[in-house]
Amino acid sequence: MSTALRHPAQPFKSHLLLVIAAAALVMSAAMGVRQTFGLFIGPFSFDRGVPVTLIAFAIALHNLVWGFAQPFAGAAADRHGAAPVVAFGAAVFAAGLALAAASSSGWMLVLGLGVLVGVGISCTSFGVVLSAVGRVASAQQRSLAMGLASAGGSLGQVLMVPLAQTVRLDSGVGTSLLVLAFVMLLAAPLGIVLDRRGRAQPANAPRAVAATTRTSITAAKPCEMQPASLRATLAYASRHRGYRLLTLGFFTCGFQLAFIATHLPGYLFLCHMPIGLGATALSLIGLFNMAGSWACGWLGGRYRQQIVLGWLYLIRGAAIAAFFLLPKTTTSVVLFAAVMGLTWLGTVPLTSGLVAKVFGTRHLGTLFGVVFLSHQLGSFLGAWLGGFVFDVTGSYSLVWGATALASLFAALLHFPIDDTVVEDAKLPVEAARA
Repeated sequence: MSTALRHPAQPFKSHLLLVIAAAALVMSAAMGVRQTFGLFIGPFSFDRGVPVTLIAFAIALHNLVWGFAQPFAGAAADRHGAAPVVAFGAAVFAAGLALAAASSSGWMLVLGLGVLVGVGISCTSFGVVLSAVGRVASAQQRSLAMGLASAGGSLGQVLMVPLAQTVRLDSGVGTSLLVLAFVMLLAAPLGIVLDRRGRAQPANAPRAVAATTRTSITAAKPCEMQPASLRATLAYASRHRGYRLLTLGFFTCGFQLAFIATHLPGYLFLCHMPIGLGATALSLIGLFNMAGSWACGWLGGRYRQQIVLGWLYLIRGAAIAAFFLLPKTTTSVVLFAAVMGLTWLGTVPLTSGLVAKVFGTRHLGTLFGVVFLSHQLGSFLGAWLGGFVFDVTGSYSLVWGATALASLFAALLHFPIDDTVVEDAKLPVEAARA
């Protein structure tokens, strides 16, 4: 099977650029705020006496809640549009940050930073926002459009980490979290742009389905053709080998990113690196992720997305192994952050674009939400396991080794994925009527 795809270059229309800009701003707020959580582990532990394991659990829990809530948030956006979902999510996200700012005990931190933030980010991130972009863009432009939205969303990581660090050092943890909560509230109205523009596009038009048997397909009349139901699409996807491989592979991405984002600042502190280098590394990851997300979106429009994903995981795994095994210097930390940034969230437009290519965009929010649940199960394990292993062994070495090896596992899962477009005629009419 050829790895190359040839599509003529087409300029983006003004309405698509507007949707991309709105998507980038929403994700800048949500993903940028989320990326700051690793900076609060030390202050919560030393200033408020919360055990590192419990703080890591709260951060890990928001990943798990995010994963379980994502299919429902995606389905709500598929059905009702992005505007109410984004507004609700931004408000819940802000409430979680405010509760964490006022927390005087571990359970308040878990409820705020774990449960409420998890629900909020499920409504303001990839499953809802990139799905809106995917519905507006044409099939030829979809991968690049999603990559541009993801790249723009990385701007928040570049800005939010130093903002949170500066406010925390000047005014404390509580004020820093309240400032981040205000940022989330500013993003609430932007869902209107995604919703209004998305509904106007023919990409939302339902795909027709017919019976699977030769007789019923032959006898089907135009009046019998009808849109594929969510139940029928999910049932077919659950039996689709490529969809299952993609879901399993995305687990690795979540494990790696959550472990590094949560524990890299603490790991660098243990390595006697300069104070503040952890925040600098996270900001550099966000900066280089802007280029990486755009590049992955561009590559996904020209080469088969599963092949690009496989190589991305191999490059990421090599970078993690080299960083862990080689001596730690400021230069090595900067180089590691740069390579990780180039491969950080480029998996998202490639993965969501592959789902859209195979199954269409009508139920994209829900289908990607299910895949993303696997990602967040990995995120929960990466964030929590890092804290647990450190408390038990006093070292992160075991988790760094597992993080590097996981890339090989993910690459082997992605390379054989079949990206043949699924025709709605394969879905039973009976299931479509359900």
